[in-house]
Amino acid sequence: MPAKADIAQQGEFLEKKLEPRLKQAATGRRTVLFVDAVHFVYGPFLGCLWCLVRLFIRAPAGRKRYSVLAALNAITHKVHRVTTTATINAESVCTLLRHLAVAVGGPITLVLDNARYQHCALVQDLAATLRIELLFLPSYSPNLNLIERVWKFVKKECLASRYLSSFEAFIEAIDTCLAGLPTIHKPKMDTLLTLNFQTFGNEPIIAA
Repeated sequence: MPAKADIAQQGEFLEKKLEPRLKQAATGRRTVLFVDAVHFVYGPFLGCLWCLVRLFIRAPAGRKRYSVLAALNAITHKVHRVTTTATINAESVCTLLRHLAVAVGGPITLVLDNARYQHCALVQDLAATLRIELLFLPSYSPNLNLIERVWKFVKKECLASRYLSSFEAFIEAIDTCLAGLPTIHKPKMDTLLTLNFQTFGNEPIIAA
């Protein structure tokens, strides 16, 4: 939980903006998608392995990265994504918006952070034209963005403590994991992606 987070603002956002739209989504009157970008670097992803003897696991080295801009359906857990080995920018967001307008239809709300390329006029104007609502999270609020849990799951499920022999295999592992969220990984997603969001009160910190 970032120290700069405004607890009161988060609570108000959750109660007055996010929860009402999620209730509509649960009854099929609206589609709510949580949006975020992640940059997977083709390198070691640490994990824990228990063994009786010391093992050395090969790991790639380099700076190649696979960037994913994704929108997670809050109810079905399907992930719509735009991917690139270059940079995620406003044009990437516009591509995602156009895709969602066709693939999803009906009233759409995107819950997203305040990254500059998501908050720019180009994106907001296109969203208005496509009749897609952009619901921006309060600053420093990753705990209110459901898709953050997905990124953690993907890293643990298909990247941690694994050696992928090529950048292509690295990309395939990520894509396969994301595609399988609503099917192969459905039991885990049903547990992980509950619509319960952790908030933090102004509790005093007691030194041990």
